[in-house]
Formats: sequence, C-alpha cells, structure tokens
Amino acid sequence: METNTNSLSAAPAMLTGSEILWATLVGEGVTDVFGYPGGAILPAYDALRKFPIRHILVRHEQGAAHMADGYARASGKVGVAIATSGPGATNLVTGIATAMLDSIPMVCITGNVSSKVLGTDAFQEVDITGVTLPVTKHNFLVSRAEEIAPAIRQAFQIAKSGRPGPVLVDITKDAQQATARFDFEAAQPKPYRPHPMLKVETDGLSAAAELIRGAKKPVILAGHGIMQSGAMEQVRALAERAQIPVAMTLLGIGGFPASHPLNLGMMGMHGEAWVNDAIQNADLLIACGMRFDDRVIGTPHTYATKAKKIHIEIDPAEINKNIKVDVALVGDLREVLEQLLPRVSSGKTGQHSGASAWLKSIEASKGESAVRDMKNLPDLGHLYAAHVMHDLWRITGGNAIVATDVGQHQMWEAQYFHHEHPRSLVTSGGLGTMGFALPAAIGAKVACPDKEVWVIAGDGGFQMTAAELATIRQENLKINIAIINNGYLGMVRQWQEFFYDRNYESTPLVSPDFVKLADAHGIAGRAVKTRGELAAAVEEARTHNGPFLLNFLVEQEDSVYPMIPAGSALHEMIRRPGHNPLVETPDDL
Repeated sequence: METNTNSLSAAPAMLTGSEILWATLVGEGVTDVFGYPGGAILPAYDALRKFPIRHILVRHEQGAAHMADGYARASGKVGVAIATSGPGATNLVTGIATAMLDSIPMVCITGNVSSKVLGTDAFQEVDITGVTLPVTKHNFLVSRAEEIAPAIRQAFQIAKSGRPGPVLVDITKDAQQATARFDFEAAQPKPYRPHPMLKVETDGLSAAAELIRGAKKPVILAGHGIMQSGAMEQVRALAERAQIPVAMTLLGIGGFPASHPLNLGMMGMHGEAWVNDAIQNADLLIACGMRFDDRVIGTPHTYATKAKKIHIEIDPAEINKNIKVDVALVGDLREVLEQLLPRVSSGKTGQHSGASAWLKSIEASKGESAVRDMKNLPDLGHLYAAHVMHDLWRITGGNAIVATDVGQHQMWEAQYFHHEHPRSLVTSGGLGTMGFALPAAIGAKVACPDKEVWVIAGDGGFQMTAAELATIRQENLKINIAIINNGYLGMVRQWQEFFYDRNYESTPLVSPDFVKLADAHGIAGRAVKTRGELAAAVEEARTHNGPFLLNFLVEQEDSVYPMIPAGSALHEMIRRPGHNPLVETPDDL
C-alpha cells in the first residue's frame, strides 16, 4: 500500500499509529525527512516504505536537526527530523536550540518507550519533553495512536505560525504499534488565533509615519523577520520611498539586495564601522523583524541614544525587552508595512535636503570600505580568508546558497560575500552553533536541488560534524565544501590575542588531512595554499560531477575587524590596524 495525498480525502481507514504518522506528514506536504532509526522509533521506520517520503540517513542525530533546520531556512518550509528515544532524542537538543534562537520552523519526531513503562527508567528512556521544554515553541507526548494525527498537524501549525520555531512530538512505541481510525481532515487543528496584541492600531501607524516624516538621519534595521514574513518588497519600498539607508543583522543578510545603493552592510559586533557609526548618529531607527540582541546593540544604555525608535515585530515579548522603543507596531512585518507605506510620502525624509545630506555623510565615512574591493585585497604571498570569501563571491556571481559554521569565517563571509537574494545565507545566529554548516548545507541542497550550495566552515567546527560527509556521499549530493583552515579555533584565538595577552591556551588545533578524509568518503578534493591557486580550485570544485572539498590553508593569526569588545558601546570598535597587510589605505583618506 502506498499512500498519497489524494487518498487522504478518502473514507477514514484503520491504520497503525506508525502509518498514521507518515500519512499525516504526507498530508502536510512533507517529501523529505532527516533521521536515524532505533528501537523506540522502529515501528515507524517499518511503515515508512509504504509512503512517498525520502528519508536521509544521517550519521548523528544532531546532524538530523541541523539538516531539517537548513532545509527550512533555504526553502521556507517546515523541516522534519526523526530520532529514537534516549540518546537519540537528546542528540537533537543542540539542533533544536539552534532553531529556537533563530525562529526556524521545524518539527522533530522522537520515539519513546512504551507508555506502560514510562517513568521507570526503562532502557533508553529520557523525559525528552521535559528536556526540550525551554528550547521548543511547544512539545507533545503522545501515548495513543488516535492522538498522533492531531498532534502532528498541530505541531506543523505551531511551528510555522506567528514567530516560527521548533516543535517536538514524542510518540511512545505502543502508540506507534496500535491501530486507530485515520481521518486527516478531522485531525485539522482549530484555526490559528494570533496573539491578542497582534493588532496594529491606527494611532501607532500615524505616530510611526510622523517620526519618519520628521527624521533627518533615519536608518532601517533589517532583521531575519524580513525573510520569515516575506517582506522583502515592502522593506525595499520603504527604503526607496523615503530614501532611508538599510543596515543588516547577520540573519537579515539577503533580505535586502547587497548591491542596492541604500544597503549599508552588516551592523553589530563585527559589522562595518560606518554602519555602527550611522546607527549611533541616527535620529530615527526603524527596526524591522529584529530583536535588538546583544551582538547588535553592544551595551543597551549607550545604544543609539540620539534616536527615536520604531519597532515592527511579531513577538510582543521582544518589544522593550532589550531596548526601549518609542513606537511599537506588533504584527507580521509585511502586513504592518503594507499599512504603513501609504502613510509615508515619496521623496526625502525630514527637510528637503536632509536625506541627501545624511546619505552623503555616511558615504563619506566609508574610509574602511576600500578593503572590501578587489584592488585592495592584494596577493602578498599569503592566503587570507578574505581572499577566499571575496573570490568565492566573484566566481559564483553570488548565485549560491552558502551555509557557514560559526566563528571568524562566518564574519568574513558576511563581510565579503555579497548576498543579493533572500535565503541564500544559512547560518546559526543566536546560538552560535559550531558544526552547523555541513549538515545544514545538506538540508539546503535537499530543499533546493537545482541551486549551487557551498559549505564554508572552519577547521574546528568542521570536525564536529565531519561524519556527515558519509551522508553526502550516500545521497550523492553535489555540495562544495570550503574549509578555512588556520590551525586554530580562530575566533577564540582572536579573543585570546586581544584580551588575554596572547595566551593561546587550548586553541591551537591539530586536524586531519581534510583532502584525505574526503577521499576516504569517496569525495574529491584538493588543498589550496596560495591566492594564485584559488580561482582554478573553485572552478574545479564547481564543475566536478559530485561533491568536492577544498582545504584552504590560510594565514593563521588573522583577525576579524572591526570588533566591539564585550561590554563596550557600538561605536567603541577595535578597528583595523594600519599594518594589516590586507589594507592598502587610499591616498585621499
């Protein structure tokens, strides 16, 4: 028996709980899941063969969660991960927390021991709903077959409604084995009811429009919510209509085209100096789908003290949590902007010359922008991570999905790889999860098989989930891997250099020969030691028929600039030292 979506509207049938699980997933439009079998989830795996769902066998359950996460980020759909009880379920937790901090719609399904022995410390029993309560949007413990379809359907609704997030459904083994009547339509959850506060008042819209009209130095802060809401056109319309420059959070990158003249670049701890200065000098901030996290604001009491603040956010809990705002517009970003835009007149903000003068002053402050240009990334006999990022962007034309790990390379990617399109940067923001890149790229490639996908990972983070190379090989996925190999836990080493008198305790890193490691998995690769080899190596990877790994042996003691020290204000940046060999200061600066 093979179940398809059309059969779901037929008369209710008696199915096992396991069959109900898969039939419900089919009904929710699921075509791909990432998982690892085990005893408590085995009934479900036994029934899988009857259903048109592709199962990607991971090598570690953390990888399953990151793959489901990457799938969701790249596609906008709900990602699905499967695991067994006990250690299988607990191995998902890091990936669930990663998704929770970044508001990623994901449903994780775990098996558990039979309901008759719950609470007895049975073999591989863990209270996974208790464990994941703080890092899920909601979770379910299902102990009866007839509860499976309603729980799964509600899990999908919760995961993708309002502020998205991960949901866990834990199903006991006896519920999977029992039979019940399956009625997909009858299992439909009650209609989603938005939070009572999700209603934009006319007074709030009028107040926001008045602040925009009166502003002489406005800045739009563009966050991840732009992609989650699908508000790319509306944010662009607001920026262009009022000639307001746009600063990006890390997760907001791609929500506003990098080449747009109003795009300032990334803000925050490793954001561009002129962006942070613009925010500190602004008289109005319009925060769109972002949460004023600590990596963006520095210290709250010193943040943009001259600016009025408008916060457009779907989660009422984020309003006034970190930064007190003057106007709060609580609701879906796209819907709020569609109501706000007619109230914003075309032309310049503030006085007639205000917008032009503001933009010119920001442009004049971009002294450090020269280091982003090709002519100012000279080949001085050393290979720098910046070379790799810039050349990857140039060679791919920016038309690739890039999944990064966490650390220095993540920041260099954000600075040097210019993203024109939404959902083209897949990265862990809030939790900062090392080991994220490789499995997340697998999820992104499964979601978008026709798109070019690159992994950019450090030598440290890559080793945390390198076992997923076997998943790439088994699934025959065309994924290109760029390892930024500097022989250190790079970002930790940078902190040790700046703040711990260069005491490089436990950060020098011995790694395997990554090219040989790839070869052991049946994956081609090559090492790159000089800038001159870079372009040919990247082209070889792109044209190779199958996955390819590039081991970039970059300068070891290079640092990411600018950098805001912990506890410092946004404008108190450590800027590039003049002796940095990547920087050639133009004569007119």
